[in-house]
Amino acid sequence: MKLKVRGVGKNAGIVIPKHVMTRLGLKKGDAVFLTEAPGGYRVTCGDPEFEKQMTHARKFMKKRGDALRELAK
Repeated sequence: MKLKVRGVGKNAGIVIPKHVMTRLGLKKGDAVFLTEAPGGYRVTCGDPEFEKQMTHARKFMKKRGDALRELAK
């Protein structure tokens, strides 16, 4: 999808079409994340660093679930 860079005051912005925002579950004021990817950049609505941390947390919770349940009592 081709997007046009537009001036926003002294900055620049990209207008995301409404149907794309709806599909991604975005609304005005939400954050999106720009990360480097092979051959360019990737725009996502989820924080890649947070997702990485959650992957590690899920592995830990799966491995140590019994101990975590005991601690929760």
